Parts: sequence; structure tokens; C-alpha cells
Amino acid sequence: RVHPGKFYALPQAPQQFKQLLMVAGFDRYFQIAPCFRDEDARADRSPGEFYQLDIEMSFVTQDDIFAILEKVITHIFTKFSRKKVEPFVRIPYREAMFRFGSDKPDLRNPLEMIDVSDVFANSGFNAFAQVVKNGGVVRSIKVPGIGPNQPRKFYDDMIAFAQSVGAKGMAYIIFTEEGEKSPIVKFMSKDELDKLRNLADIKPGDVMFFLADKETKVVEIGGQVRTELGVKLNLIDPDVFKFCWIVDFPMFELDEETNKIIFSHNPFSMPQGGMEALETKDPLDILAYQYDIVCNGVELSSGAIRNHRPDIMYKAFEIAGYKKEIVDERFGGMIQAFKLGAPPHGGIAPGVDRIVMLLADEPNIREVIAFPFNQQAQDLMMNAPAEADLKQLRELRIIPLEPELKFEETFKRLHAEALKIREAGLAAQDAAKS
Repeated sequence: RVHPGKFYALPQAPQQFKQLLMVAGFDRYFQIAPCFRDEDARADRSPGEFYQLDIEMSFVTQDDIFAILEKVITHIFTKFSRKKVEPFVRIPYREAMFRFGSDKPDLRNPLEMIDVSDVFANSGFNAFAQVVKNGGVVRSIKVPGIGPNQPRKFYDDMIAFAQSVGAKGMAYIIFTEEGEKSPIVKFMSKDELDKLRNLADIKPGDVMFFLADKETKVVEIGGQVRTELGVKLNLIDPDVFKFCWIVDFPMFELDEETNKIIFSHNPFSMPQGGMEALETKDPLDILAYQYDIVCNGVELSSGAIRNHRPDIMYKAFEIAGYKKEIVDERFGGMIQAFKLGAPPHGGIAPGVDRIVMLLADEPNIREVIAFPFNQQAQDLMMNAPAEADLKQLRELRIIPLEPELKFEETFKRLHAEALKIREAGLAAQDAAKS
């Protein structure tokens, strides 16, 4: 109202402000901060508002932050739950995607993926051999000891599930004392089957499931198949919290639609290797000092060692396609502060709602929020969101777009109406003069 035509934005997180506090000399900061995000609802994500334990510290390394957070998180989960709390492990991002098909792995599930592309590269099973020839991969999930106990329907259901999440199909081999059972075995040589046995350390009763496609697709689908197998076979221990740090996230990635380099995650993270890495390495090989805490398949927190040097920040944004002028326009306040001298600093922000969800053993985060929005981001009790009346809109100088019209069409219509009003006003002035 005070600044017509201008708008405030609710903060997604206090990211820039807490970094400015570090520059100002506050070397330790924390608060329970409200965050606002226009995101779709999920089991572990409520649309609108959530809270996080926001932390930032100066003159720290990644290991310093890990040491502090492990103590805090372990204490909270030990104090407020009777479940066993296991020590944190560290898993590089690429390893997590390779082994578990997810950067949020549920480590209670013992199943992992392995690469068997070499076994099928020259195989008589042409469907897989052709995928490898075209640059794809074949990955397998070994499930120990279930072979003799599962009916044919179990395998049919798993294939149907894989197809429902995007797979063209899924193969399997049941290993028994008598030999191998599978529709694909007749296309494979004894040598290839022996290689599979050695690669996966196969014992009688074990089963291997196979997916073949582009690597990104196999990783995504394989992660979901792994989770489904864990649930169907009751492999997941409900009485333990298994934590891990996911580390070494890629700084950049390739946008498949535009074929351009973009930031993978947080653009304000310090690249590992600093300016030298940005100037000499392939952007897709550069890692960031970025990390997540994951517990039982739920991402509890993200954080990073921050990029506190303007020269490195400009270079990182340049690689991602942003000119210096754009960076100054969007992040000028922080850049200017960094030019005056900023200490090395880093932070993290565990989600309070998700922590409570795990402690309460609730599968849906809305069950631990006092007044949650529904799946459509509505507060039905307060009838929100609702239309604003004309008086409020006029005070704020806001004209809502009609949902069924495209922006350009609405703009043209409003512009034409404004011209008519102007012309009518001019005509009235001319009439008054005459």
C-alpha cells in the first residue's frame, strides 16, 4: 500500500540475511525460522509454511558443522524416542545414486544396486545388449534368499510396478541349487551366468532383478523398485533411526531440455577447489561443499560451506549462464557486503516439522502440524485462499488475471480498455472546451 506497484516476497529461508550476519561479525547464529515455499504437497512436505532450526557459523569447515549437528540430532532422537539411534555415516552423492537410486536413501533397507552392463554387453539377450551398445546401462538389485518362497505373481507384480514408474520392463533370475530360472536364461551363456554369480556373490535362493535404459532413468526407477521390494518383503526395521550425510553434491548439471549448464542445487555453495576448479575443470566434474542429513529415507536438512568470495561467485554464475550485471541486480546486497571482506562460513537448517514427524512415527507431516493445509494448499477452516474484494485490490494497485486467459491476452484486453477510457476522457475534455 505504501509502495504502489511494488511487492515484498516471503522468505524461502533466511539464507542471505544469516550470511550477512556473518559478514557483520556475528560469528554464531541460530533461530527457529519460519520459511515460506510455494511447493506441492507430499507425505514429508506441507505446502506453505514450515519451520527450521537455522544455523550459521564463521570460520568453520564441513567437519566442524558435522560434529555439532551429529551431537544435536543424536541427543534429540535419543531423548524423545525409544528407537535405536545409529551413528551417522557419510555417503558421496554419486555413490548414493549408484547404490540406492536416491540421494535420500533409507538405510534400513539392505538392498543395493550393482552395475552388470559388462555382463550383457555382448550377451545373446539382445534387449539388454542393445541398450549397452547405445550408451545405456544395466543395473541389478539382488534380493537374498527369497527365491523358493515367492509365487509367480510376486514377480509379475514387481514387473508391473516397475512399468508403472516408467520402466519399459524388468527381468529377473532366480538362482537355485538346480540352476537358474528365468525367461531370459535361455539367451545367456554359462560364462555370463557365472559372472553374475561372482559379481553379486550369489547363493542358492537369491534373486536378481534387472533394469536396462539410460543411466538417469535406471537410477530413478531402480530406487523406486528397491523401496518397493523393501516394503513388500518387510526388510525395513521400524525400530531404528539410520542417519547419513550425503556429501560431495555436483556443483552443476546439464539441463536435458536446453542442453545448458545450470546449478545443481544451492548456487551460493563454495565449489571444491575454489577458483582453480572453476577455471580448469569440466563444470560437470566440479563438486560443491554441500551436504544433506537423511534419516530413514527422509531429508531432514540441507546445508553448505558458503561461497564468500565475489570473484568465485561471479565465475560460478558465469558458468551457469548469468552475466555479472544480472548477479549484481539480484544479489547486489550480499555481493557488496562480501567485497568489504567476508569470513569463511557455513551453515545448515534441520526441518523441525520433519524431525517431529519421525519422532512421532507419523508417515504424513500434516499429522504433526497444528493447522496444516490440505493437498490442494487450502486451509478449509479459514476458507483460505479466498478472493480479495475490489476495495483491497484497489488500495494495493493490483489487477488479478483471469485464470482462463493467458497473461498476454489479459494484458492486451486491459490495455485496450485503458485506451478507451483515455480516449473517452479526452473526448469529454474536447466537448467541455467547445
